[in-house]
Amino acid sequence: MENNSNLLNDSTKVLGQDFWNNQYIAQSTGWDLGQVSPPLKEYIDQISDKNLKILIPGCGNSYEAEYLLEQGFNNVNLIDIAPELVDRLKTKFKSKPQINIILGDFFEHEGEYDLILEQTFFCALDPILRKNYVQKMADLLKNGGKIAGLLFSRIFEIAGPPFGGTIEEYQELFKEKFDFKVFDSCYNSFEKRSGNELFVVLVKSNLTV
Repeated sequence: MENNSNLLNDSTKVLGQDFWNNQYIAQSTGWDLGQVSPPLKEYIDQISDKNLKILIPGCGNSYEAEYLLEQGFNNVNLIDIAPELVDRLKTKFKSKPQINIILGDFFEHEGEYDLILEQTFFCALDPILRKNYVQKMADLLKNGGKIAGLLFSRIFEIAGPPFGGTIEEYQELFKEKFDFKVFDSCYNSFEKRSGNELFVVLVKSNLTV
């Protein structure tokens, strides 16, 4: 456990608050689609329970949160480590009590959620943190809670972020904590990401401890 903690601390020094905050200050946000991700939009459209408690970690400009709000969801929680971004979001959503905005480190966040939406957060983390990510996701979800979202299905030639991987690698990573409801190549990706994404719906396993 001590070794994992040291790895976490070393990685976040490189890709921590200062790094991500500077990307927003410099407007160096090449990952930003400028709209809700089409696969997540389609997934949101089929959810009937508007009272689900939803978390979007590493939320970025939160087009998904805007869309959830438009569709009547009333318990949307956003967390990001970058103060510049969080200040912008608090201004943007200041009259929207349905949206709770948190400045903080995902790995230190406490709560219990029905659904966590994954959109360019996993791929922004150093791969050394992936086991920590899976454990934290399981800790934050209620029994039967879900992760829904996108993972890059490719290996990037240039060192990340973003960091990619393969479906086999991801399935091995998630299998102890989650049951796979959907784990497929994405057929409706944003055009520039077509052929490079997996869409996943992962259900917290009842055996998770």
